[in-house]
Amino acid sequence: MRAPAAEPVGQGETARGRIDRPAAPSDRVRLPAALGQRFLVFVDTEEEFDWYAPRRRDATSTRAVAALPEAHRRLSGFGIAPTYLVDYPVARSAEAVALLRPLMEAGECAIGAQLHPWVNPPHEEELTASNSFAGNLPVELERAKLRALTECIAEGFGRAPLVYRAGRYGVGPHSAALLEEAGYRLDVSVRALFDYSDEGGPDFSRRDAFASWAGPAGLLMELPLTAAFTGFARRLGAPLYAAAGRAPRMRGLLARTGALERIALTPEGTPLSDALRAIRTLLDDDVRLLSISFHSPSVEPGHTPYVRDADDLRRFYGWWDGVLDCLARQGVEPIGADELIRAAWAARDVGLRLAMA
Repeated sequence: MRAPAAEPVGQGETARGRIDRPAAPSDRVRLPAALGQRFLVFVDTEEEFDWYAPRRRDATSTRAVAALPEAHRRLSGFGIAPTYLVDYPVARSAEAVALLRPLMEAGECAIGAQLHPWVNPPHEEELTASNSFAGNLPVELERAKLRALTECIAEGFGRAPLVYRAGRYGVGPHSAALLEEAGYRLDVSVRALFDYSDEGGPDFSRRDAFASWAGPAGLLMELPLTAAFTGFARRLGAPLYAAAGRAPRMRGLLARTGALERIALTPEGTPLSDALRAIRTLLDDDVRLLSISFHSPSVEPGHTPYVRDADDLRRFYGWWDGVLDCLARQGVEPIGADELIRAAWAARDVGLRLAMA
């Protein structure tokens, strides 16, 4: 189904359907039971930069994209059609487009958008930590940056993107409305259970892993990056974890004693054993969609703190082997972003027809 167009967002049209706040239970996405439990893979396809230094406008090298074919080959061997969330430097790179566009045209992947405001025109804002979260920018500047990125991707790939992620998970009060307005139908900016407010970013600590409908007109599906609390005190979850963060080393003590641990589904910084424990917990909780993510520079050693050398890269791919084997044994199959959007809208249409009958 083609969704109706969204109305342009103005200064007063931001309250409903925000994605920087927890979703209402009534907004949860209802998928057909026959779809079962599925997982998706998202790749933050971006420039290389120093993760520990202030952000710079001139750090726009995309050489690591050339190493993506090996990662893609391994993922596609498991039937995975990843979504490459390309940012402005990648979308502007003829080499990157030449590598990724044939995969998209063959149906082996989807191309989405990722907004890194510090390297995405127009460059009107001061380079500060707060402004690295696009949702903190004035609404017109956030809109202009989103438009520039969307148009650049559409020009390079011959297709407008439907999937969006804010760099640094930096959505704000206007983001959902702006995404609806620009024609996006799936947002993956929320990082469940994480809080970036100490850096001026959003607080997702009360956001669970379930997908929900968002946007002023309800046209946008929000699929958080998957994370779970594990341990015998996990039902205390967010309040206990937040309280533990105010005491030195308390979170580490909770994890070591098996009481409470927050685990994100990513090969970057999450040991395989922890990821497998989180997956078992999530499946037991009947989370229908698992979202797994990593950064494209991690597929070449030396660009991220997660993959510094060849040994780290072997562990990176070993993580995937273990996680994908676990998911296969549990009957959890991959699904592409485009297929998910179609399934969610089809189920929504059926629900509306039944409600009106």
